[in-house]
Amino acid sequence: MLTVTKKERPFAPTWRAPFESFRRDLSNFWEGLRGDNEWEWFDTMTPSLDMSETDNEIEVKLDLPGMKSDDISIQLNHNLLIVSGERKEEKEEKNKSYHRVERRSGFFSRTVTLPCEVKEEAVEAKYKDGVLTIALPKGETAKSKKIKIKG
Repeated sequence: MLTVTKKERPFAPTWRAPFESFRRDLSNFWEGLRGDNEWEWFDTMTPSLDMSETDNEIEVKLDLPGMKSDDISIQLNHNLLIVSGERKEEKEEKNKSYHRVERRSGFFSRTVTLPCEVKEEAVEAKYKDGVLTIALPKGETAKSKKIKIKG
């Protein structure tokens, strides 16, 4: 493997010095956030989410692999959709040596603002292959209507 070492330039113009120091500090900061480091605890379990819309409904999909539907909660509060749950931690087996444990466990909550009013009583959810799909039919006032122009 080729190793490249960047040397400091002692005779660089003096106006660059504060900026070079800042660049180096910022670079070190971002390097510290990637890979194997002490910042991994900062990464919480936040599920990815897609929201799409048709004339009649809003559809929200969340990636929740490895969960049971009983461990997922869905709430609708006006135009806020709240999906929360808990992924249970698996017990480590005593006769195994673990090299990496990266799969997250614990509580999560994801709140998204819906773009329009929905019919709360007609909302449906299904969970299959690690994907939660929520169908939210639009309320009558939210559906688009074509207005005929007179004249």
